[in-house]
Amino acid sequence: MVNQENLRSHIRNIPDFPKKGIVFRDITTLLKNAEAFISAIDLMVERYKTERIAKVVSVESRGFIFGSVLAYRLSAGFVPVRKPKKLPAETLKEDYQLEYGFDSLEIHRDAIQQGERVLIVDDLLATGGTVEATTTLVKRLGGEIVSLAFLIELTFLHGRERLSSFDVFSIVKYDSE
Repeated sequence: MVNQENLRSHIRNIPDFPKKGIVFRDITTLLKNAEAFISAIDLMVERYKTERIAKVVSVESRGFIFGSVLAYRLSAGFVPVRKPKKLPAETLKEDYQLEYGFDSLEIHRDAIQQGERVLIVDDLLATGGTVEATTTLVKRLGGEIVSLAFLIELTFLHGRERLSSFDVFSIVKYDSE
């Protein structure tokens, strides 16, 4: 049985990717292992099953893997947040700062109704910029953010501090690169 403590052993470390000095946490090894993938999803479902989540919001692309399954398991709707010009209907856009510049995310204007309870899910919490932009989009649409959930958290990048006004849940934490 795979549990929270040993899920880390199913995540492959790729040194110097995408550039020298970075250790990439590759989740494809966890995803291909049915027992590990199911365990990760079950841990998130267990945490949120009584929260009356109306919508699960996820950021492309790896966030979709977890978000869509959680939406199904929580009997909630699924809302994708994407890079600009990827969504076909009218959108809201939020710019956010990266370490090396700026980027943007978009959400459909009709994706969330006022007061709907929202769970935001992504595969990784690093500096928190992407998820912070996502929280802004959800709040602009009137959603009530219940929590932010991640498979992995890189605690040494302090993203949780940036998101201190929200409940943050992560399964596997890395305290250093």
